[in-house]
Amino acid sequence: MATVALNEENFASTIDANDVVLIDFWAGWCNPCMRFGPIYEAASERHPEVTFSKVDTEDQQDLAGALEITSIPTLMAFRSGYLVFRQSGLLPGSALDDLIGQVQAIDPAELAKQAEAQKQDEAEV
Repeated sequence: MATVALNEENFASTIDANDVVLIDFWAGWCNPCMRFGPIYEAASERHPEVTFSKVDTEDQQDLAGALEITSIPTLMAFRSGYLVFRQSGLLPGSALDDLIGQVQAIDPAELAKQAEAQKQDEAEV
């Protein structure tokens, strides 16, 4: 499955419209990014139910800056619109498959409940 190139225009809509979204933040000059690329592509073939996307940090500097990307590669995972994972560095294929399974196992209703509780806590402060 092909990855989706994300930019400021389609970032939020991609996350909102898909159940599980993985985002690889990368740049063409980054050797670890180039090593991770084929691992990420192979995982996209194994997991067609997941939306695999990429952000070229050189081309999308404003987006990368807004998301506080300071090291690449960085991988983010969203479940039902909620950020549930963020890590810099290269992951081997088996670890990426394991991560995908963990993200898919998260209960979206529980995420919504936690987000609502956090909003209430912040409102009380």
